[in-house]
Amino acid sequence: MAIPKSTSQPSLRVARTLDFPRERVWRAWTEAEALKRWMAPADDFRTEVPEYDCRVGGRYVIVMIAPDGTAHRIAGRFVEVKAPERLAYTWVWESGTTREETLVTIELSDREGKTDLVLTHQRFANEDTRDSHNKGWGGCLDRLARLA
Repeated sequence: MAIPKSTSQPSLRVARTLDFPRERVWRAWTEAEALKRWMAPADDFRTEVPEYDCRVGGRYVIVMIAPDGTAHRIAGRFVEVKAPERLAYTWVWESGTTREETLVTIELSDREGKTDLVLTHQRFANEDTRDSHNKGWGGCLDRLARLA
């Protein structure tokens, strides 16, 4: 399935090299139990994954719970699942005041037992929203890197 690319709306791109094999990184993104261990912007958050049907058209729900108990609920649908190299899904903050739908694409490349990860998050309404997601993704990916 082709994923339309937007050039008029702000987007972000984050690249990391992780010290573990691509298949393990793939599982961290595609298995709910693994996702709970790292998908939050900081270590003092707790993550619940009440729904995670990782197939094209499947729905997911992720709830990141802040230390003060505030729940941040994200949901969407998978639009591309190509193991173990590419995953794309829509992203909507169901707990926020705006319900803009953005698009997250994860690309994984094998590099001699390590994994090059490129995360692209597109279709932001403005640069402030993009910048706040950049901080959040940085925290998430730091936590993912520590799982090695």
